[in-house]
Amino acid sequence: MPPQIKRLALLFALFIGLFLVVRHFLVPKSFGEFGHYRGLSLVENQAKTPKYAGEKACADCHQDISDLKSPNEHKSLSCETCHGPGLEHINSTDSIITVRVPKGREFCGMCHAKNAARKADNVVQINVADHNVGQNCTECHNPHSPWLTIK
Repeated sequence: MPPQIKRLALLFALFIGLFLVVRHFLVPKSFGEFGHYRGLSLVENQAKTPKYAGEKACADCHQDISDLKSPNEHKSLSCETCHGPGLEHINSTDSIITVRVPKGREFCGMCHAKNAARKADNVVQINVADHNVGQNCTECHNPHSPWLTIK
């Protein structure tokens, strides 16, 4: 066997050995316990503190908004999609802890700005740079019932 092949085989064996050693230290012990997953991820996720309250918890106190939203385009969106996690707000005994109330055009634009990669029939898309420049979306549109104009 030529010496070059011996050197390449030795280098290849060292590379494989180094790979196996690094893999041993980087791959978690519970990996593969349930197929191609980490078994301990279930325990880790279970130990996390919940942050979201869910749609029903919001509707318990804000039934008027839920009723306004239910027949409209945003009915499939959870309140917490726009307002952020609400469990702390629901569990608080005072009104100090509030949820986010988005105001800016950029926020609505995250979903409604023209985007060639998004199907136009899924979400109403507008050119944020041209549409009512200088105004917030909520000055004209009720976010819970977008076609119900405020003006």
